[in-house]
Parts: sequence; C-alpha cells; structure tokens
Amino acid sequence: MKLGIVGLPNVGKSTLFNSLTKAGAESANYPFCTIDPNVGVVPVPDERIVKLGELYHTKKVTPAVIEFVDIAGLVKGASKGEGLGNQFLANIREVDAIVHVVRCFEDSNVVHVDGSIDPLRDIETIDLELIFADIEVLERRIAKQGRAANNDKKIAKEVEMLKELIAYLEGGKRAAGFEVPDEEDLQKAFKEYNLLTAKPVIYAANVAEDDLADDGANNEHVKKVREHAAAEGSEVFVICAQIEQEIAELDDDEKAMFLEDLGLKESGLDKLIAASYRLLGLMSFLTAGEDECRAWTIKIGTKAPQAAGKIHTDFERGFIKAEVVNYKDLLEQGSLAAAREKGLVGMEGKDYVVKDGDVILFGFNV
Repeated sequence: MKLGIVGLPNVGKSTLFNSLTKAGAESANYPFCTIDPNVGVVPVPDERIVKLGELYHTKKVTPAVIEFVDIAGLVKGASKGEGLGNQFLANIREVDAIVHVVRCFEDSNVVHVDGSIDPLRDIETIDLELIFADIEVLERRIAKQGRAANNDKKIAKEVEMLKELIAYLEGGKRAAGFEVPDEEDLQKAFKEYNLLTAKPVIYAANVAEDDLADDGANNEHVKKVREHAAAEGSEVFVICAQIEQEIAELDDDEKAMFLEDLGLKESGLDKLIAASYRLLGLMSFLTAGEDECRAWTIKIGTKAPQAAGKIHTDFERGFIKAEVVNYKDLLEQGSLAAAREKGLVGMEGKDYVVKDGDVILFGFNV
C-alpha cells in the first residue's frame, strides 16, 4: 500500500511524515529504508504475527508495510508549476490513497500561508490544484482521441464521457464523485486516466495537544473537516504532529506510558493505518512457520488462489488447495497438528474467500 501525504506549507505535513517514518524505523523489527528523501517504508504493527513467531520460534517476523510519499511543493498554482509543482503531482499519481494534512490548531508562532486558520479553504486550495492537473490530463486525452472519434463509436463514447468529466471537474468537484457510465470500456478507460481526484482521501486533522484527549470533539475546525469528509465518503483521523514527533523518539514501553499519560489508546500512525485499511477495504492473512511468520495485505473479498498469488505467481497458477485455520485457534491449540485434531483446520478450494486473521498453508503444483 502506498499513501501520499499532501497539505499546504506549515500545516504539519513534513513533521507528520518525518515522525511516521522515524517511528517505523525505530520501533519495529523491519529493515527501514528510504527509497529517496521523500519516501519511507513503515511496518504495519500486528501483534498476531509476533505471537505466531513466538509459537513457532520463527527466524523472521515480517509485517505488512505501508509506503509513505511526502508530496512537497503543493501550493496555490502547483498545477501550473508553482512551488515544486508538476514534479510532485506526478508522484501522487502512483499512490493508492491521499493523506491530506489539514491545520486545525491556532499558533501565532507558526504562520499560515493564507494568514488565518480555515481548514475548508485549505482543502479547497489543494483540491483545485489536483482538479486542474486532472483536467490537463483529460484534455490531452481528448486531443489524442478526437480525430479517431469520427470513425469509431467506442472512441466517440469515450470522448463524450471525457467532456462530461471535464465539465464536472470545472464545477469544483472531485472525480471520485463522477458517475461513470455502466459500460466496461468506459469503466476501464476511467481507471486508466489514474486521476488524482479519483483517489480515496484520508484527512489528518492536525490539532494542538489539548484537543487530543477528546479526539478533537470540541474543536470547531475538526468538526468542519469531519462534516466535509462525511459528505464525500472520506476518512478522518485526529493527530497532533508535534506529539507524534515526540512518540517517534520513544521505545515501545515508553510509548505506551506516554500515550496513557495523554489519555490516548493509540498513536497517530495506528489511527492512520486503521483508517487506510477501512478506506481501501483491506485486511491481512498470515503465513506461519519456523523460517518466517508474515502478514500479507489483500482486498476484502479476495479468494484463496489470488491470495496465494500475493506470495508468488506460481502459487496462484498452480493452486490446488488451502489449509486454513484462524490465528486465535492456532495459538490456543499450540500447534497446527493439535488444531487439526480438534477439527479447526479447514481444507479449502478455489472459491474460498479469505478472512482477516486466517493462517494459510497453500498447496500448489506447477
């Protein structure tokens, strides 16, 4: 999973990125890597594989990971090359979802680029830049398809949809709300455009420390962000980027005490991971053994052969069966053999829909 972090200058975006990636680097048993200065890979905390690792005395515990991309340079006019502009808009096209950091705190020492705190205005500023960039993509597509449309009914239909889509975007609306005609060719074309405003959005409402304990319930700025997100079907989580930076410096035990002192059950990273899994409809299945215990991220509703394909394409191609046990049952019984004896292990075929927390042993033949 790849998430792009966007936001205006001085909203806490880079502080959040730095704290998330540093937390991932120091608090988990995963080789943190920086692909380039604005990309970090962070493990998804998952106690299930840790416990399975203890059960199997495994050599290696490998969590699922999230790749964070810090999309710098997004200011008013970015789509026209202002700031670092198009270079970074290109980076957003590669992500699965956008994390939009919105400033919801007052601080006279941190200047806002527009002179005042107004999260809905800030959201609109970023949205407009993404909309302008999308319109540019669609206009290029029309220019490419325009001539052929005269002699090809399929292309003519696509050009008609492109024009409707541009008009929709020009109304200040995100492509995510556009109703694509229920025709396979048009649905496929829409996906191929890879529009920025068609991507799911998670709003990170960045608040002062005092607003963390009640999850921003009494913060008027947060209320507005939540109402906006609800209207467009987006997710929201409340963070204090400054606190996240402090948490990133702590080990696991210190982190737990620090969160407890603040009256919090989870860190901003935990909230973000939960929100992104919900928004993208994701879950994890597990594999376990002496060599490795590992979590694999898949879409909810994935069938066994396609889940096997996450491990290796040969597993999907030569899929025969899947031996499946719930991780809780496996831990309670103490071994796969004991779980089998109790009838807790199922032998599943190609139509089996994988469940969150399934521990699976795939049988295949290539």
